[in-house]
Amino acid sequence: MHDFALHPQLAADTIEIGQLALCRVLLMNDANYPWLILVPQRPGLREIFELSTDEQTQLIHESSRVARLMHAHFKADKMNIAALGNMVPQLHIHHIARYKADLAWPAPVFGANPARPYPKDLLEQRCNELQNLLMP
Repeated sequence: MHDFALHPQLAADTIEIGQLALCRVLLMNDANYPWLILVPQRPGLREIFELSTDEQTQLIHESSRVARLMHAHFKADKMNIAALGNMVPQLHIHHIARYKADLAWPAPVFGANPARPYPKDLLEQRCNELQNLLMP
């Protein structure tokens, strides 16, 4: 979309993995959790219900595929999927692989622990791994 722009906070906190039919796929730069964010590439959206019916269906398909692949690949105990938008108003959906032994379990990850940025070598490895897993 020519008039779509990623919110500056999302751009600062993430690394782009690629693009699906509707969503941009971002890796949260927090090595504490396998954490992807899907951002529908439509300008001015804050809520899922603002998408057209077809786009809502596409979002559910893309979100479910990402969650399913993450769950299997990272052997997660639980997938947390959320569209909060309290801090960043642009519509974005978090996909976080959770483990009973992770730092925040069983509480939500938001604000539980400081983000631990990926070391350069691990970041490159994780990005390649996720591109191979998710990009059609």
